[in-house]
Amino acid sequence: MRVWLPDRPGALGQVASRIGAVRGDVVGIEILERGGGSAIDELVVSLPDEVTRELLLAEIAQVDGVAVEDVRPIDPLRPDAGMLALEIGAALVETEIDKRLDVFCESLQHLVDGSWSLAMRTADGTTLVERGTPPDRGWLAAFFAGSRHIPATGFGASAPGDVVWCHLDRAGVSVAAGRDDRPFHTRERLQVGLLGRIVDGLLPAALDGS
Repeated sequence: MRVWLPDRPGALGQVASRIGAVRGDVVGIEILERGGGSAIDELVVSLPDEVTRELLLAEIAQVDGVAVEDVRPIDPLRPDAGMLALEIGAALVETEIDKRLDVFCESLQHLVDGSWSLAMRTADGTTLVERGTPPDRGWLAAFFAGSRHIPATGFGASAPGDVVWCHLDRAGVSVAAGRDDRPFHTRERLQVGLLGRIVDGLLPAALDGS
């Protein structure tokens, strides 16, 4: 679950206490974003079978200033996002060079629980990899060009909430993925950007078509 809470000492502890009140167990915590007096945390919670989502949300609602952005089930064997990103990096090193871009797009989509992913050559807008149903190619090409002015550490309102991306400048490729069920936050975007830098070093520069 993703929760918005006041960025003050004890707020997260209060949420954890309410989860414990329904015999839930917080088994993972990731801070996705902080700023403006608020924090957005992603909590992995293990619940007894008889505890419903509605009961859990009712307990958390008792904490002043807390709002739940998203609740969803996950595979209990799925690693946390940081470990999954490392697994992706390791898998790419072990993958044949000519298959790495395709594997990266597939892995990126899995990492962010996306509904689509796409890799586009910067020089001419050629689609190199496509998974799912991406937005209009013309929009994506314009977005890739315009997104270069957005600072890597301060996305704010400049970035669309449903798209995450990275530019592989050495390879001359831009990659994006998207989802509709919840917005991306700063930690996710930074993680994708760093993973993209690793991937860029693993791809041949010839991908730019020059």
